[in-house]
Amino acid sequence: MTHQRGDQPLQGKVALVAGATRGAGRGIAVELGAAGAAVYCTGRSTAGARSDYDRPETIEQTAALVDEAGGEGVAVRVDHLEPAQVRELVARIEADHGRLDVLVNDVWGGEKLFEWDTPLWEHDLDNGLRLLRLALDTHLITSHAALPLLLREPGGLVVEMTDGTADYNGSTYRNSAFYDLAKSAVLRLAFVQAHELGPRGATAVALTPGWLRSEMMLDAFGVTEATWRDALERVPHFGISETPRFVGRAVAALAADPQAARFNGASLSSGGLAQEYGFTDLDGSRPDAWRYMVEVQDAGRPADATGYR
Repeated sequence: MTHQRGDQPLQGKVALVAGATRGAGRGIAVELGAAGAAVYCTGRSTAGARSDYDRPETIEQTAALVDEAGGEGVAVRVDHLEPAQVRELVARIEADHGRLDVLVNDVWGGEKLFEWDTPLWEHDLDNGLRLLRLALDTHLITSHAALPLLLREPGGLVVEMTDGTADYNGSTYRNSAFYDLAKSAVLRLAFVQAHELGPRGATAVALTPGWLRSEMMLDAFGVTEATWRDALERVPHFGISETPRFVGRAVAALAADPQAARFNGASLSSGGLAQEYGFTDLDGSRPDAWRYMVEVQDAGRPADATGYR
């Protein structure tokens, strides 16, 4: 459904979603578009060339979904490990619009690189080091190039996408040394950018979705978005899961909030922001995955999302 101007609080705003091919990045791009923004959707998977993920999703598809939602989607192939490509992207945004209001650092690319519950000394070293480069260097390179343009107008927002809140990750082993470091480093990157951006009129936050029903997750469980509940018999805690659009609505709500600076430096979650702003997932629920993880899954209680969505 195309939105009308009256319910598009980001009309005239410009966003860059770095890593918008699929998953959370796609959901964020679409919801920013639904709110009226022009959204630059970057990634390495295009209609003409797949990334090393070798999956069918493309940035052109994401841009088309942004258009369909009521925004302006612009697909640009960028390898965010290459500073020259990122600088060229930012120069294009500047030439097109002269401003950048929202930067979402969502590049990840590590699903095929980390080895679950594998000790540091047994983990493939090359894969682990590349995971860290993809998770952190891409974000640093993109912020380095984009922040001067974002600071040109007051009220800019930087969203560092990660997995887990600062509280949860601070006390929980996250899958492997390399994965754990990657997600913790991004949390800290949001904090330090907040320190540097706050006095200059911009806001930086870390944001995590809950258990995301991404394209890759659905494929891994052999289900679709329409049939995802069929996986509950094998993976009972999957009942707390959420669509990528839920965290997209979290970013759109933050970007439209004139008081977003109150969150500067904070570690936020889609479920927590849903309580703050009142938005829902596509099914009308508000899954609070990280509270559920602590109180139900990690506590060893039987799977039951009642009261958590």
